Amino acid sequence: MHTNPHPTPALPSTSDIWAVVSFLHPSLEKYVTVLDPLISYLDKHISITMVIVRSMLLRSMRAHYSLGRRFVSNDGYDHAITELNKEMESIFGEAPSSGAFTLSASKEPQLGSPSVKSQPKLTHVDSSGQATMVDISSKEDTKRVAIANCRVLLGPKVFNLVSSNQIAKGDVLNVAKIAGINGAKQTSSLIPLCHNISLTHIRVDLTLNKEEFSVEIEGEATTTGKTGVEMEALTAVAVAGLTVYDMCKAASKDICITEVRLKHKSGGKSGEWPRKQ
Repeated sequence: MHTNPHPTPALPSTSDIWAVVSFLHPSLEKYVTVLDPLISYLDKHISITMVIVRSMLLRSMRAHYSLGRRFVSNDGYDHAITELNKEMESIFGEAPSSGAFTLSASKEPQLGSPSVKSQPKLTHVDSSGQATMVDISSKEDTKRVAIANCRVLLGPKVFNLVSSNQIAKGDVLNVAKIAGINGAKQTSSLIPLCHNISLTHIRVDLTLNKEEFSVEIEGEATTTGKTGVEMEALTAVAVAGLTVYDMCKAASKDICITEVRLKHKSGGKSGEWPRKQ
């Protein structure tokens, strides 16, 4: 029986690695409860990965702290940052005046999360968090078009009644079409922060789908102005769908209005946007 002259050293335990991390950076102890289960799992199932992860972690920390960098709070008076600097200086010595590393304890970045600047913002909310109507006075007038879709699932029984025009209230498709057009014109009254714009064209089409026993609704709104007509197109198909339900509810309460969504828009600063299938 041959003995390996260079046995593979045993992997350090999870508690050992956190002991080292805690020594280098005591404030990291608060992350132990979050990361410990993950590291424990890697200990059992992916040993090689653990060695790499631990090595990268310690090398990264040592590389930063050995440079003697100081942490500077964005807030300017964060007590926790002051304490952290004291801990680093006690371990690695006093840091030079240059090479400061900015850190805010109140705004810790998360792995994989986009920067604050790259995150989209809600235009209908002001700096204090209050709802507000967007000022569009500085925007240019351009032709804007939006198309939206909606589907109303009728079921076989109601579908046959609609297709044969036997619903007691009358012609479902024509009434819903008129309702959709009227709904588009009333969008700013229904949606509080929408602008009251001048629509140049509204189209609402309703088609019977025999395979799914449904009514397929498409609405298009057009204007030349400073803001888009997405909400007008969406309101048109939504109101048309609700009207189909109202016309048919005596025959069935199980009708479902679904897939109300924007299909396409064009014009304005953002230009053309098609929904990807």
